[in-house]
Amino acid sequence: MIIVDQEHQPIPEPQQGVIVKTLTEWKTLAILGSPILVAQLAQMANGVIDTIMAGNYSAVDLAGVGIGGSLWSPLFLFFMGCLSALQPVVSGHRGAQQMAKIMPAVWQGIYIAAGCAVVMILLLINVQPVLNILQLDAAAAAVTTGYLKSFSLGIPALLLLVALRGLTDGLGHTRTFMAFSLLGTAVNLPLNYVLIYGKFGLPELGGIGCGWATAISQWVSVTALLIYLNRSKLYARFHLISDWVAPRWLEIRGLLRLGIPIGFTIFVEASVFAVIALFLAPLGPIVVAGHQIVLNGVSLLFMVPLSLGMALTLRISFLLGAGAPDTARLLGRSSLLLALGIAMVYAPVLYLNRDFIAALYTQDSAVRAVAAQLMVFGAVFQIADVLQVTAISALRGYRDTRIPMLIMLLSFWGVCLPLGYVLTFTDYLTAEAMGANGFWLALTAGLATASVLLTVRLFRFQAKTART
Repeated sequence: MIIVDQEHQPIPEPQQGVIVKTLTEWKTLAILGSPILVAQLAQMANGVIDTIMAGNYSAVDLAGVGIGGSLWSPLFLFFMGCLSALQPVVSGHRGAQQMAKIMPAVWQGIYIAAGCAVVMILLLINVQPVLNILQLDAAAAAVTTGYLKSFSLGIPALLLLVALRGLTDGLGHTRTFMAFSLLGTAVNLPLNYVLIYGKFGLPELGGIGCGWATAISQWVSVTALLIYLNRSKLYARFHLISDWVAPRWLEIRGLLRLGIPIGFTIFVEASVFAVIALFLAPLGPIVVAGHQIVLNGVSLLFMVPLSLGMALTLRISFLLGAGAPDTARLLGRSSLLLALGIAMVYAPVLYLNRDFIAALYTQDSAVRAVAAQLMVFGAVFQIADVLQVTAISALRGYRDTRIPMLIMLLSFWGVCLPLGYVLTFTDYLTAEAMGANGFWLALTAGLATASVLLTVRLFRFQAKTART
């Protein structure tokens, strides 16, 4: 019999009662999800570091790096979503004790990562037509192109890290990726300073140095991870070289069929927030700034349910592979209660502390007033957002991604954007145009639609799975 580390993914005990089993599964989610949360925050920190340090160098470099980040980030999110299919696949193989299938699956993920890297690099180094459409200032455009070209050198390492995360997270060892994410952030910070300002005899690169720092830090992280995987006893039976397999197009197609809807779903959600920011631009910089403050605040809070959702995907796929569909069904449904509990903490925290939170971001009284007002809608928004990410994460554990993608497309592009535009700029549905409040109300309506439809889909999908 193959002995597997059960530290983070224990096999459920059949004799446990419902309450005990539920609490045990929630504990497992917390153990799996906590390192994922730290890794997510570390990745967010890289963007914050680039923005702050480029902004301290010059406004032109801040603009150039900001535009560059807004161009590569949606692409990365899409490809990351495509590769995230590897995690439930590996977790399912581990649950089923089919250990011989894990490394072949990982290699197919690496091949997909290589293809994604080529596409992403080609798009980012040929970005000038997009900058021409944006009519970006020549100096800022030069920073953007230089930043993206240097950043592109690290894209193979960045996507290889995501593919290898399919192995480490899929095995339940979520601390591994957390550690190397923190390493990348620790390397990125001093490198930014050295390359932006030209220290130790190196050329002063300004915002372009942010791209070089990110690329180098990604290569440091992936190299260190590869060394660790080769030498660690925890991964003694998993070797990239000795377990190498050639491309298997049927498996690659299967991963893409599972992953592309995930990538598209993430891209749809990210693009909606970008479009809303553009729609709000005519209302003036004060409104846009207030909107961005609330968006940033709720995004930080969202990291907790997002990380738990990622852990939920891993756990459900493991339980299904381990032949415990009843526990998987119990976990999927009880996690909605856990999510609702989190949301019920978030909502009053945001509402009661809206003025304080706004003051943390800015001293401008007008911007603070807008942010505090929008925070009221953000508090309600949290409830729907937490529920939808939990339901869609559970469905991904069941490898159900296409219908959830269509639900998110309908909710964001069919409900949120049209309703938001009408509420914000017209009096068709209200006595007068609501301004930015309209879009936040529409965001809540769109996510409420998604949470209801995804929850119904989860219950029906689980029932159908139980019958088969």
